[in-house]
Amino acid sequence: MPAHGRSTDTAGLTAEDRLEDEDYPAYNMGTAAEMLGVTATFLRALGAAGLIEPKRSSGGHRRYSRYQLRLAARARELVDQGTPVEAACRIIILEDQLAEALRINAAYERERAAGH
Repeated sequence: MPAHGRSTDTAGLTAEDRLEDEDYPAYNMGTAAEMLGVTATFLRALGAAGLIEPKRSSGGHRRYSRYQLRLAARARELVDQGTPVEAACRIIILEDQLAEALRINAAYERERAAGH
C-alpha cells in the first residue's frame, strides 16, 4: 500500500468498472512515462521515495493507475520548480493526508450539524 494509505484493491471489478476506477493499474511504465513527459528512472525514484507503489503484471512489469499518474505529475511540477524528488514526494504525501483529514472532518461536521 502506498505510504499515504490509499487502497488500490481492484479485485472483482468488471471491465466497465475498471475503465471508471482511477485506482485500476491500466498503464505500463513506458506509457506512464510518455504521458507525463518523464523517464522510467523518475517513476522508479517516486516508488523508492514511497509516493507510488505500482502494481505488477503477471509478467512482473510495473502498472500505474490514473491516481498514481496524478501524483507523479504533481511530483514532476515540484521537481521542475527545483524541489528534490524525496522532498517533493513527502510534500505530496502530506498534501494527500491533509486532504483526507479535511474530508473526514467535513463529514463529521455534517453529521454533527444534522444532529446525529
